[in-house]
Amino acid sequence: MVSGVRHAITRLMRRRFLGACAIVAGTVLLSACSGGNLPSFPRGQQPAQPPQQGTAVNAFGAGPVRVALLLPLSANGNAGSTGQVLRNVSELAVAEIPNAAITVIPFDTKGTPEGAREAAGQAVQFGSSLIIGPLFSNEVSAVGQVAGSSNIPVIAFSSDPNAAGGPVHLLSFLAESDVNRVVFHAAQNGRKAFGALVPENAYGLLVEGALRRAAARNGGQLISVERYQPDINSIKGAAGRIAALASGSKPRINALMIPDGAAAVPHIVEALQSSNVDFGKVKLLGTGQWDDPAVLRIPQLAGAWFAAPDPAGFNGLANRYQGRFGAQPPRIASLAYDATSLAAALAGIDPNNPYPAGRLENRDGFQGTDGIFRFDSQGRSERGLAVLEVQPPGRRVASPAPKTFRGSGF
Repeated sequence: MVSGVRHAITRLMRRRFLGACAIVAGTVLLSACSGGNLPSFPRGQQPAQPPQQGTAVNAFGAGPVRVALLLPLSANGNAGSTGQVLRNVSELAVAEIPNAAITVIPFDTKGTPEGAREAAGQAVQFGSSLIIGPLFSNEVSAVGQVAGSSNIPVIAFSSDPNAAGGPVHLLSFLAESDVNRVVFHAAQNGRKAFGALVPENAYGLLVEGALRRAAARNGGQLISVERYQPDINSIKGAAGRIAALASGSKPRINALMIPDGAAAVPHIVEALQSSNVDFGKVKLLGTGQWDDPAVLRIPQLAGAWFAAPDPAGFNGLANRYQGRFGAQPPRIASLAYDATSLAAALAGIDPNNPYPAGRLENRDGFQGTDGIFRFDSQGRSERGLAVLEVQPPGRRVASPAPKTFRGSGF
């Protein structure tokens, strides 16, 4: 499922060309575009008609380009409520785009691979040019098979990088972007001898690999990695072992990555402190999992760094969502907003051929609610994030999010 969900927003701007950039709602196309106004719809082309009752729920928008939105709308528990929020925020995005060139048609995946496969088949039948969603990794795989056979691109929300590829592009926040950004910042500030305390799970392995690559790319070295199981004794043991390299008058490492959340970080920090690790000499680093009030309140983390979207961003979207739907959305809401805005932006360029091969993989990327983003050749998202410094009980921007991928550590 989507995990480590997070953060940020840019101002809503009117849909128009400004020089070389097309701006639609919260999404800016950073790639070169021809000047002039966005093209109008072909004469005589009719807006997409919503599906019959029971096939999709409350289509919205009136543009000629059909976009399917696949979400677990009827799933039990948190999955179903999350699906409804994502549907709502997609509707908000369309409402904020004057004359949007898309009609968004929601389909219910029921939160299962079988339901996702059926929903993808319905999306194909209704002539969808793009699929947004689904949410879970196993759903994404099922949808990718159907979409691939019909040459329909997919913008999905799973945080499992293995779900990308073929027609599937993942807009979610992936560990690689977090690690790349905070390591680049650390190296720029003289921190190039890295250690890591990672959970012994899939996420920990992803972070470890990303850290090894990012350290080397920035002229540094990953000197030591200690792994732990999700119990206090294992956590304290791993922290104690790495403390041998992180303590003393001249520690061998001067930056320590701790990619975990509120269940583990307090115990790790306490164990490091008990082993006389000087947090002035060894800078603690984290991922977006630190953007949690329970983590930000830990006093020993003062001055530590982690990568995330600029926190100024999400507040604007949350306030507009509150005004329209009467509730505060979860962090994942920005993904559906940006996916819908991007779909509308590209459709506005050429409604007759809105999503040609290669357009989603533009290397200059796009500017959205959560800052700049792009998709690599495997369909995984790369993001230009801010570096935040923990200042209990909150955080401040230590290094602003880049406005371009060039020279930003990628």
